[in-house]
Amino acid sequence: MRSDRVKQGIEQAAHRSLFYATGLTPEELARPLIGIANAFNEIVPGHAHLDKIAGAVKTGIRCAGGTPLEFNTIGICDGIAMGHEGMRYALPSREIIADSVEAMASAHKLDGLVLVPNCDKIVPGMLMAAARLDIPVILVSGGPMLAGRHKGEAIDVKTMFEAAGAVRAGTLAEDDLCDLELAACPGCGSCAGLFTANTMNCLAEALGMALPGNGTIPAVSASRLRLAKHAGAAILSLIEHDTTSRTILTQAAFDNAIAVDMAIGGSTNTALHLPAIAHEVGISLTLDRFDEISRRTPSLVKLSPSGPYHLQDLGEAGGVSAVMNELLKANLMDGCVPTVSGCSLAEVVEKASRTGDVIRPIDQPHLPEGGIAVLRGNLAPDGCVVKASAVVDGMLQHRGPARVFDGETAALETIHDGGINPGDVVVIRYEGPRGGPGMPEMLLATAAIAGQGLDDRVALLTDGRFSGATRGAAIGHVCPEAVEGGTIALIAEGDPIEIDIAQRTLTLDVGNDVLESRHAQWKPPAARVTTGLLSRYAKHVSSAAHGAILEE
Repeated sequence: MRSDRVKQGIEQAAHRSLFYATGLTPEELARPLIGIANAFNEIVPGHAHLDKIAGAVKTGIRCAGGTPLEFNTIGICDGIAMGHEGMRYALPSREIIADSVEAMASAHKLDGLVLVPNCDKIVPGMLMAAARLDIPVILVSGGPMLAGRHKGEAIDVKTMFEAAGAVRAGTLAEDDLCDLELAACPGCGSCAGLFTANTMNCLAEALGMALPGNGTIPAVSASRLRLAKHAGAAILSLIEHDTTSRTILTQAAFDNAIAVDMAIGGSTNTALHLPAIAHEVGISLTLDRFDEISRRTPSLVKLSPSGPYHLQDLGEAGGVSAVMNELLKANLMDGCVPTVSGCSLAEVVEKASRTGDVIRPIDQPHLPEGGIAVLRGNLAPDGCVVKASAVVDGMLQHRGPARVFDGETAALETIHDGGINPGDVVVIRYEGPRGGPGMPEMLLATAAIAGQGLDDRVALLTDGRFSGATRGAAIGHVCPEAVEGGTIALIAEGDPIEIDIAQRTLTLDVGNDVLESRHAQWKPPAARVTTGLLSRYAKHVSSAAHGAILEE
């Protein structure tokens, strides 16, 4: 066992003594030592119950003959961090989480890991660490929040962000806003729609790193605790067979995850997170790969914000396993890849079947192509991404004048003041990985536009990114970003911008000679942050086209 390095031999007497100081018995020390990386905290609703999930994992580990050793990581709530300086820390926190899990597992020579994350950056951060460590690892998330209910309708946190815009537009009373606040998020769990956290928890199943149900079993369900116990027991089997994370995280596994992502219409943030995880195992996962798989993968599911359903609805309809079963029927996934269950992916999902209308059959999709589209053109030569499944038909092609803002704050002021008109293309720049720094999400801007009823007539593009709760013609990850002198930095107020999602193009309709003249006069702005974490991050982070990984 890997842990023998810290518990076997005369020279390890001091190591054993330190373990005994925690209350372990010699019998417990003789068993496999299993780390539990727990992202529990009392701030994030998706994490507030992870102490119970980790407790169930410990039970499973002990029942299977292992010794659980719990440690913690940080976790940021993107929703609470939204719209202020806190959002600049969300994406950089992914790297902190990966580093901390790697450090704890390596320093203490753990035999295996059970990862207990739930929210946006925590899931990919922990999976990045798993890929680096290449030891037996299994992930079990805290599960999705139930949708709220208000006047007979299902609502979620997206409802609240858009409600603020409705109040400003005079279409919603402040008293009604207060009622919605108390109903939208009814309890613990990752926010109820197919936003980034739930997308990544579903894709953990597709990657083979989590057991069936990981993405859809509600946080408050007893089934979630049973799943955690099963995960705790499964890690001992992975150790016995030396099934390490890199055994599972292959090119085929990443292609499978992208296929599921396209079929369910997941968050555009997966175009950052999957490449970052793949990078840790030496696999290059490009935006072109996302687009290639999207073009051949039909859209089978429409969850909030793209449709009326939520995660518990997907779970009741057959879950991610049923989606994968539909894709396997059309040979759109590789069923031979291994999973943490000990079975191949095809064996895991062979008995899963869809029920009801939440999951469309493979021959009756919502759309013939997947949920995310990658656009290119003179405005984004290195690519950009849009959640095409959340765009109304009338905005799949759009041409309009640019409304240019050097940062989110200025854009929000104009949107709130009613200064955006139907047909406009709102451009928010200098919010990329380096320019932001931290590539903040622009959910407040898109929600304000939607709340004013303009999401079917106004487009928004940025070198920042969007929350998975965003809907409409919201185009993010424009690369190269503005601070690097990308074309987005050269747009002038009123310039015509043409969007064609079907043709995958994003064009600034300005002559090359004009752009060359503007580029010659352009100077990068002064850094917004010059000390601390964000300053270091800005100096080392790569382009969003490469997953915003830290350059080595």
